[in-house]
Amino acid sequence: MSIRRLPEHLVNRIAAGEVVERPASALKELVENAIDAGASRIVVSLGQGGIGRIEVIDDGCGMDPDEMALALERHATSKLPDDEIDAVTTLGFRGEALPSIASVARLSIESRVRGADGWSRTIDNGRVVAEGPAALPPGTRILVEDLFARVPARRKFLRSDRSEYAACVDVVKRLAMARPDVGFTLDHDGRRNFSVPPGEDRPSRVAALTDRALAENSVGIDYERGRARLGGVAGLPTFNRGIADHQYLFVNGRPVKDRLLIGALRGAYQDMLARDRHPVVALFVELPGEEVDVNVHPAKTEVRFRDPSLIRGLIIGGLRHALDEAGHRSVQRPQDVAWQQEPMTPPAPSMPLWDQFRPDAASAASWNNGSGAQTLTRPAFQSQGQAMWEARGSYAPAPMARAETATAQPPEAVRFPLGVARGQVAATYIVAEAEDGLVLVDQHAAHERLVLERMRRAVADGGVARQALLLPEVVELDENGCDRLEARIGELAEMGLELERFGPRAMLVRATPAMLGNGDVVGLVTDLADELAAFDEALSLKERIDHVAATMACHGSVRAGRVLSVAEMNALLREMEVTPHSGQCNHGRPTWVKLAHGDIEKLFGRK
Repeated sequence: MSIRRLPEHLVNRIAAGEVVERPASALKELVENAIDAGASRIVVSLGQGGIGRIEVIDDGCGMDPDEMALALERHATSKLPDDEIDAVTTLGFRGEALPSIASVARLSIESRVRGADGWSRTIDNGRVVAEGPAALPPGTRILVEDLFARVPARRKFLRSDRSEYAACVDVVKRLAMARPDVGFTLDHDGRRNFSVPPGEDRPSRVAALTDRALAENSVGIDYERGRARLGGVAGLPTFNRGIADHQYLFVNGRPVKDRLLIGALRGAYQDMLARDRHPVVALFVELPGEEVDVNVHPAKTEVRFRDPSLIRGLIIGGLRHALDEAGHRSVQRPQDVAWQQEPMTPPAPSMPLWDQFRPDAASAASWNNGSGAQTLTRPAFQSQGQAMWEARGSYAPAPMARAETATAQPPEAVRFPLGVARGQVAATYIVAEAEDGLVLVDQHAAHERLVLERMRRAVADGGVARQALLLPEVVELDENGCDRLEARIGELAEMGLELERFGPRAMLVRATPAMLGNGDVVGLVTDLADELAAFDEALSLKERIDHVAATMACHGSVRAGRVLSVAEMNALLREMEVTPHSGQCNHGRPTWVKLAHGDIEKLFGRK
């Protein structure tokens, strides 16, 4: 087979396969062009999740007709004034985006330079179909319609409109965080998703685009090491999420997804978070251009550092320093519990206690010591009463306590595989004595598995009993999270969680699974939205239900730090013995360990 030169339209389609993977990829290129053009405001409008329509309007420098024609040719760019690609400071510089998008969609460009007339050009899947004057304010308007409409092999691999829309929102949010000096507006099918004004400070911009509670539950970062600098916002360890979708990483103002940075972030939080929890952070790394290579991926989402150990140390050191300064701070959540103070002194007797021992007490005291009534003479009583009355200030009222119903002695350990409870350590671990050794149980992990298995059985039997809330709880989420929950309302109702859409960015909780008790409703719904974001499309219905049930079980289980009675500990042990898979929690961690008698004897040198 002889070698031939590929035609131009096929070259552009091949290039589009590298640059334009999905609507979010095209949107990223267009918004980056607007930022590089010096825009102070950027308006993005989407239709059908970006598959049907992408419109980007900016007030940047604009293009004249000759520049517009050149911009639609491959490898034509204004962002490399010289050949020093290692020192590039703009977001885009390859010159592939516009011709690649125009080869697989209908692309219309309208642009106007200040002090000149506007011009427009329309390209339909690689062919120029119209051009002429256009009336618009200074800046550029680009409209992309019917992406991959004539490339069915690519179109069929796109995901649902909702999933593509979520990816587009993520792209715009990351670029908006990188440039708080630029105002951003995002609309979808005529509905406003978010709008942030230009000129915000970085923490305010990050909080506005992630979670408004982040502002009160985070620390600022300003750290230097060598020629590198780390800035941004880091959430407190207690302000975490179920998946890592709220980790935003930037290098020299460029949003990236780099394994080195993610690994360093995990290392900084490793002893402060459970393995299945993830911090909320926005980290901005600034370093000289020659220290980082941004030209290692066509979409410019990956970078390569000249000194990776420096960057890793910068992130770990900067985060640890900021979190250490936060001290004992923890996440501030609204308190729904109405605390009630109990009286600290007993009810007063007919004659006050201390008055009975005053020197001028009217009568002598008598008591019964079991052998008959005895009486003190008035002088003896007054002498003792005088001493007690004078020392009354050094006494405190008797402590109050509640009496518990007497219970039978614990059963013999020989009857049960996990033994019987003997106590609790650190309000977290149950200590049980078995016939053949000592058993330690993680109460939270064990109860989490038990609740999950109960919920699975209830779902299999036709539904989980629900508990209606006296006052429905409003949970604020981002629009994509609400969309995911709304799409699964029926499945969640089968598991006892009754939800209702409450505006674009909120869900109304009317009932929760009865077996979860009075748990954290806001945390439960937030984690469910995260779980659906991570697994919704890739898993079968049964697997999705299992993930949702596991998340609910985690929120409904006995927490570490709760003091349990002996009866409660024994009840937990007995249920573990008859529950399948109770040896590990929903996240794969062991729920109990056993020290055999022989192991204990070895510890003390008896063997």
